Amino acid sequence: QVQLVESGGGLVQPGGSLRLSCAASGSISGINAMGWYRQAPGKQRELVATITNGRRTTYADSVKGRFTISRDNTNNTVYLQMNSLKPEDTAVYYCRLQSLGLRTLIYWGQGTQVTVSA
Repeated sequence: QVQLVESGGGLVQPGGSLRLSCAASGSISGINAMGWYRQAPGKQRELVATITNGRRTTYADSVKGRFTISRDNTNNTVYLQMNSLKPEDTAVYYCRLQSLGLRTLIYWGQGTQVTVSA
């Protein structure tokens, strides 16, 4: 059973920074993508950023230039450095693993709250 555990969320003022971490454990395919999604109250869950095992990245337009996703393939940990935070970044941030094998499997973490407020 693959498990994802997020950490690093909290309360920060507009313009501030946070760094989220997600550690994946279990049997994980070497070909995979890890990413961060977020969901604000009353809104759909949306992609924030993803990164493959080869470190190819994608970002939502709303976070380009402010957020940076990275990973450590030795321990299957993904990070999200969030700078210049805005109130609209407030959401629960979820770690996601897409594992490619016989089937494409999706795993989600429990989420970590990020609140940007003065």
